[in-house]
Amino acid sequence: MPSILFVTWDGGGNLPPTLAVASELSARGHSVTILGHPGQERPVREAGLSYIPYRHADIRLREIGLFADHGHGDDALWWVEQNRPDLVIVDCFLFGVMDSLLSRGQRYAVFVHLFDAYLRSALRGPLGLLLRLKGARGQHALNGSIGTVVASWERLDPHHGDVVHVGPIVHGVPSSHPLPPTVLLSLSTYPYAHLASLWQRLFDAVDGMPIRVIATIGPRVARERLRIPEGVEVHEWVPHHEVMPTASLVVTHGGHGTAMAALAHDLPILVLPLDLRTDQPAVGRAIQAAGAGRMISRRSKPERIRSAITELLADGYSQAAAGLGAELRPLNGRAAGADAFESIVDSSVT
Repeated sequence: MPSILFVTWDGGGNLPPTLAVASELSARGHSVTILGHPGQERPVREAGLSYIPYRHADIRLREIGLFADHGHGDDALWWVEQNRPDLVIVDCFLFGVMDSLLSRGQRYAVFVHLFDAYLRSALRGPLGLLLRLKGARGQHALNGSIGTVVASWERLDPHHGDVVHVGPIVHGVPSSHPLPPTVLLSLSTYPYAHLASLWQRLFDAVDGMPIRVIATIGPRVARERLRIPEGVEVHEWVPHHEVMPTASLVVTHGGHGTAMAALAHDLPILVLPLDLRTDQPAVGRAIQAAGAGRMISRRSKPERIRSAITELLADGYSQAAAGLGAELRPLNGRAAGADAFESIVDSSVT
């Protein structure tokens, strides 16, 4: 069976869809290896997959420096030259890796774990410019792939490129919408600059509301530095499939994975983007346009957040979210993603 190399980075929400598709390919008999950052080693190995670290690349790089880095590409090329995989699959943000592979004539596919339309729009704007200043060809590198697979939902991803949408890699069941309502607060595990301050305003907003509140604060925020209202359940992390079936609303920063999981559970969503340069505003706009939620500023005062939560607990938003959930749940992004990459392998061999 073919051998496949996934080239990735420690970006938080990008790893679960990668592991899901990689695990499916491995279960089908393919030899799968993940080239990634040290923080990814444990989940990769727990998934039963082979992990290798970057050898020389500067893994301390962040954001644009990381996305444009050719050192990551050099490490990927070294492994490819030593092992000759049948397919190299590159995370959609590793433009320096794509550029390095393209320059050496090494064919690769791209795995997109968010809206493809957002990615291409960003490359036509500041992201593309910053990449060029760092010496990486963003749009050219993306277009140089032999196939692009998008783990998202075409219904919410208009104006996309020439890609294959396989559906979000999430599972869900219709929410029970309990009484009193249950609100899940779930922000990013990535260390955004304003993460702690937004958490505090969320806690202040729900203080005293006649609802049950569950908060997953992640590893980046010190619990002891927050004023947490009495009765709020606080966890570092809880799997979405364990809490969303009994929730009524999700409040999030607009991460693609969390938003798609919420819709798969028929849950309306309140989006407060933490970083306007990312896809978070695009996710918020898509949810709002579909009538399944709202987007407000992360700088919103607690009173504004409280008002939005109250509004979104109304039936209209739940009904819209349930309609989307009924369409989304039959999709099987894990299997469809594996199918798509197998097709790329077959076409590249022939």
